Amino acid sequence: MKKYELFVGIDVSKSKLDVSFVNATDSNQWTHFVVTNTAKGLQGILTRLNKRKMDLNQVLICFEDTGVYSMPLCYFMSEKAVDYWMIPAIEVKRSKGISRGKTDKSDSKDIAFYAISHQYKLKLGSLPDETLQKIKLLYSEREKLVKAIQMFGRTTENIGFLPKKLLSDLLKSNASTIKKLKTSLKKTDQRIQELISENESLKEKDRLIQSIPGVGPQTSIYLLIVTRGFTCFENSRQLACYGGVAPFEYSSGSSIRGRTKVSHLADKKLKSLLNMCALNAKAYDHEMKLYYERKVAEGKSKILVLNNIRNKILGRVFAVVNRGTPYVNTQKFAT
Repeated sequence: MKKYELFVGIDVSKSKLDVSFVNATDSNQWTHFVVTNTAKGLQGILTRLNKRKMDLNQVLICFEDTGVYSMPLCYFMSEKAVDYWMIPAIEVKRSKGISRGKTDKSDSKDIAFYAISHQYKLKLGSLPDETLQKIKLLYSEREKLVKAIQMFGRTTENIGFLPKKLLSDLLKSNASTIKKLKTSLKKTDQRIQELISENESLKEKDRLIQSIPGVGPQTSIYLLIVTRGFTCFENSRQLACYGGVAPFEYSSGSSIRGRTKVSHLADKKLKSLLNMCALNAKAYDHEMKLYYERKVAEGKSKILVLNNIRNKILGRVFAVVNRGTPYVNTQKFAT
């Protein structure tokens, strides 16, 4: 494990960065300052490191994943070849134990202390492929368009309850808006497919994933996004945990024996997509249909069996991607 001399904890907000320098050998030696969340502010962090005559190879930059607000840090540190660690906010929060009060200054120090005490979990950050970044942004816009279409579509619920003369103008305007939104949605889908087709690696993985019964194009695209092209998850169990479909035991001593269940800490979008895949597989994949019927007949909960199918689908996804060949339906060769 690489040893660092200085840990830099950064609390990220929209307009500013609270920065704490913590010495690795003496955590009591720490300093705090504030810079703007701009290129000038980020350069100011490096300027202070240079004044300390620090070897940048011995510095670890740590900050919470705050979405778009933390992206300038990622790009800047990657450009300067400085090691950085983007940590889930909930991990830092739960590692603090009992605490009273909250300030950006103390949060930056806590982030640095977390990095010092949890180095065994260190996973250096890196920027995803540029094509994947574009696809991720387009997918986010697609989600907004889908929600907007659904929202405007609810206007028709007024039909039959209000006079037609009150609704006529509104429904015409509504129909025009929905038409434009659907046109934008179609263009967005086309652009996403173009980007995937232009990247041979993503194109091949997309083809392999969609060869699995029950898995459609939207699920395939989202899997490529969250796994960064299957580079940030080692196996299906890790992805199942991330997606909230991995079951965990709940027990303690001899008296507490809770039922095994999935965690609510999950990527809800991925979980929803996997649920749709499981329902499709149960209906149209003969092997999954037989499995579902057999387990239900044994007295297993339908929800539990469906969750097992979600995990089986993820297992198949990793199998075809790692193997590099499409899914083979062995059921049709059964005698």
